[in-house]
Amino acid sequence: MPAPISFRTGQPRWMDLLSRDPDRAVEFYSGLFGWTTEVAPPEFGGYVTFRKDGAAVGGLMLNPEDSGVDDGWTVYLEVADARATADAARANGGEVRELEALSDMGTWLVLTDATGARVGGWQNESHSGFEVVEGAGAPVWAELHARDYEAAVAFYETVFGWQTEVMSDTPEFRYTTLGSSPDAVSGIWDAGDDLAEIEPSYWDVYFGVENANQSAVRVTELGGAMLERVTDSPYGRLGHAADPTGARFAIMQGD
Repeated sequence: MPAPISFRTGQPRWMDLLSRDPDRAVEFYSGLFGWTTEVAPPEFGGYVTFRKDGAAVGGLMLNPEDSGVDDGWTVYLEVADARATADAARANGGEVRELEALSDMGTWLVLTDATGARVGGWQNESHSGFEVVEGAGAPVWAELHARDYEAAVAFYETVFGWQTEVMSDTPEFRYTTLGSSPDAVSGIWDAGDDLAEIEPSYWDVYFGVENANQSAVRVTELGGAMLERVTDSPYGRLGHAADPTGARFAIMQGD
């Protein structure tokens, strides 16, 4: 098992999937990434932990029909005080959806940020968080696709304590990271020209793969869909996809 990860303030430390069809989700992601599953005791509502080679990489829970939320991955950022984070979110244009202590593991926070994106916070007590963040099947990156870029950067600096660095500031590509390259751990992309007219900002999650082309084929074989062709980028070959119930994610083949 890899050494425990030391999470900095505001860093993604966990993500989980809300799915209307958990059984189908398990089949899809296990088939795509080789994940195994571990089901929590009944008092945790059947929560599923995904593991890659024994290391925790994410979770899964049922999305009730009346939730009003589309199926999707929620990213949870490291916070020192979930209640203080909730107060700061409310004061800076966010809307708090959930705030709950979960046994002795920590305090769970879900909110909508000032640009409309769903995001979580986690005040840790005893949960491991991600146990691996590199390689095939691991959560290798997470970024906010922001409709209002300036508002998004200000929100995450103020509410989640991000220490930011501007990676690019051209009309074609505006991007800010948490931390400095090569030690950046998350990002905010100005996606205002790319989002549909009524589409809110959203967090995108990237999973490592050994071969992006082969993984793209596997996505469709398992009932998902590729939302774009796999392309080369400065960070490796990548492509955006959706699982069988529409939850978005990306695959990334490192250099």
